[in-house]
Amino acid sequence: MAVHGDCKLKFLELKAKRTHRFIVFKIEEKQKQVIVEKLGEPTESYEDFTKCLPADECRYAVYDFDFLTAENVPKSRIFFIAWSPDTSRIRSKMIYASSKDRFKRELDGIQVELQATDPTEMGLDVSKRQTRDFRVMP
Repeated sequence: MAVHGDCKLKFLELKAKRTHRFIVFKIEEKQKQVIVEKLGEPTESYEDFTKCLPADECRYAVYDFDFLTAENVPKSRIFFIAWSPDTSRIRSKMIYASSKDRFKRELDGIQVELQATDPTEMGLDVSKRQTRDFRVMP
């Protein structure tokens, strides 16, 4: 599966410049490549992000998660999410699962990985557990 150059470019913008809060990626089966489907503005919330994921189709996504440590130090973690809802097509699940590791290698700087088949597996409480000693930033 090829990775469109825009995927790496937008990820670098999220990581280095923080110009995006999240990126949703889609596999274009006819073109056999991963493309950027949606970019989240820096002001958008985790809830805005989760609403962008289709209920019955697979996607890859990255989310720049801001938090405060127990010592009140602001930090962030870049989450990679493999979204594969139970209601998606079997073929789609297989394509996304078999391409995930190769695609993830293209995105240098991912700190946490989540695999989710329904929204409860990637809720904010799950994200919080992935980062020790923190509070969500206001």
